[in-house]
Amino acid sequence: MCGIAGAYQQDDGKVLVDTMTERLEHRGPDARGVVELVDPTTSVVLGHRRLSIIDPVAASDQPFSKDGLRLVYNGEVYNYRELRSELESRGVRFATACDTEVVLEVWRAWGSAGLARLRGMFALAVHDERTGCLTLARDPFGIKPLYVLRRGAGVVFASELKAVVAALGPELAVDPAGMVASTLYYWLPTETDAVRGVRKLAPGTWSEHRPDGSSRSGVFCSLAEEAADAAAGPPVDLAAAVEDSVRAHLVSDVPVATFLSGGLDSSIVTALAHRHDPGIEAWTIGFRAVDRRLEAMPDDAAYARRLAKHLGVRLHEIEIGPDVVSMLPRMVDVLDEPVGDPAALNTFLMCEAARTAGVEVLLSGTGADELFGGYRKHLANLLAARYRRLPASLRSRVVGPAVERLPVALGGRGVRPVRWAQRFVAFAGLPEQEAFRRSYTLHDPQGLRALLDPELGGLVDDLLEQHRATYEDTALDDHVERMCLADTRMFLPGLNLTYTDRASMAASTEVRVPFVDIEVLRAAFAPQAVPKIDGRVQKAGLKAVARSWLPDEVIDRPKASFGAPLRAWTTHDLRPMIDDLLLGGELVGSGFLRREPLAALVHDQRSGRRDRSQQIYQLLSLELWLRNARGAGAGTGGA
Repeated sequence: MCGIAGAYQQDDGKVLVDTMTERLEHRGPDARGVVELVDPTTSVVLGHRRLSIIDPVAASDQPFSKDGLRLVYNGEVYNYRELRSELESRGVRFATACDTEVVLEVWRAWGSAGLARLRGMFALAVHDERTGCLTLARDPFGIKPLYVLRRGAGVVFASELKAVVAALGPELAVDPAGMVASTLYYWLPTETDAVRGVRKLAPGTWSEHRPDGSSRSGVFCSLAEEAADAAAGPPVDLAAAVEDSVRAHLVSDVPVATFLSGGLDSSIVTALAHRHDPGIEAWTIGFRAVDRRLEAMPDDAAYARRLAKHLGVRLHEIEIGPDVVSMLPRMVDVLDEPVGDPAALNTFLMCEAARTAGVEVLLSGTGADELFGGYRKHLANLLAARYRRLPASLRSRVVGPAVERLPVALGGRGVRPVRWAQRFVAFAGLPEQEAFRRSYTLHDPQGLRALLDPELGGLVDDLLEQHRATYEDTALDDHVERMCLADTRMFLPGLNLTYTDRASMAASTEVRVPFVDIEVLRAAFAPQAVPKIDGRVQKAGLKAVARSWLPDEVIDRPKASFGAPLRAWTTHDLRPMIDDLLLGGELVGSGFLRREPLAALVHDQRSGRRDRSQQIYQLLSLELWLRNARGAGAGTGGA
């Protein structure tokens, strides 16, 4: 796991790359390298920061050069040994034992067609000295980030947005479309820029840049096509696919541990990892009792303890009682984009604790909810389809008003069923695609437009159309399967993989995600004996195969949450920051947010009538992000 940066056809490329690699130090504290090549037609500078996981010797440091190819690469390829054997049978000789050299030789042998052979997570740049071309590529799920800015006749790229902004801030401007997207989703879709012109390379794609300034691009893996092909194909052994992926993700020359929340997904990963590495250890988190009470959160750590004891795995526990007032500004910088999800803080603190104990690689259960229908919104949208059969007058005049009148907190204790009911009636009457979007976004379109500068209404329309186009870009004929594919293409890379990468790398730790694997995806969308949602049982298919790995009490327990006590934080810890920085901040001062609707949002939260904690946390995060961007020199871009 590493950080990469580069400048192609840039007169000031060396200065830019030096600045970017310095800003990426946290992603690779073990080694730093910069290589520059300038000839009459081409200028290329490649930079790398290394976190040494496989073959941790100097000979495997990057940029990696061999026989006219130069490579910088961030990630891990888990089938590199198999690929190496195949290449050796073709006469290729290797000088190292690392996966980096294998990736380079895969490119030499098969070009862009070889990218689909790489099983793992990666973002890479390869320069061909013979043609002068630079090619960028990103893994099919978007596990690893790659930001690209077209500049003049070439490009500038880096693993993190903040590195590009550090190098070119005064040339850049904040993109209001990205800020609107953050306000709607609390994260940014791949197609949306936080800083104008600094694009995220789309997952499963490559782009080639030539010395004459021309370029071309292509897709080497489409998740929509993979899912459709799997659905139309024969059944696949799901248990074998998941176990094989966990086994593959254990490849490492440094210690590997697991996250263990006590929920189904992390428990599966831990149990299967323990099968192949009996000495593996696990890490879990818990929350302060007062925070759990206000948020009505279960004590998930108790389930983690039971499973660890059942397996005989050593469990490390850390209590999350952070000083969120001081941590929030730090996390906003870590997260790079305006992402308003406090789960990132949990990931960072756990990775930081593991790194202090000498653990550099952790396995996570991320991705299972998206692939197997594990989010509450998935079941809720199925129930909504039934709810829409009720007479409209009954829904609008009786059920809706009754639910709206219920308080979300009583006697200092959160009433979670009320929060869920209020959320449900807000979207359940809408058509399928709109209902799905509204079930997990922070605002309805009307409320979002009322909150924002009226001139931004067109950007809201663009986001709604973008969501519709992605959701309906499918050949799948099942409601649950359509939701899962949409989440795998939008929610997973936009939020969960983004914060997992940034938070873990900020602690110089690598997090691997065995469920986010192309073979697991194919198995997930292939016909299965047990559907993803069976009645009201979610992830029923995954639970069925997990019976041979886990005790029933783990499989059948209520869904675990990898969230945070947001109501407690926004009610107590963050109250002064909300009053000082948000209500009187730059979002309001610039006109991006309208003062009166924002004040009403905060009042709703504090009155206990509505739970607005997630919206407030997102807006506070956006305020801090905007200040960071401007502090780095980026212009307002109309915000």
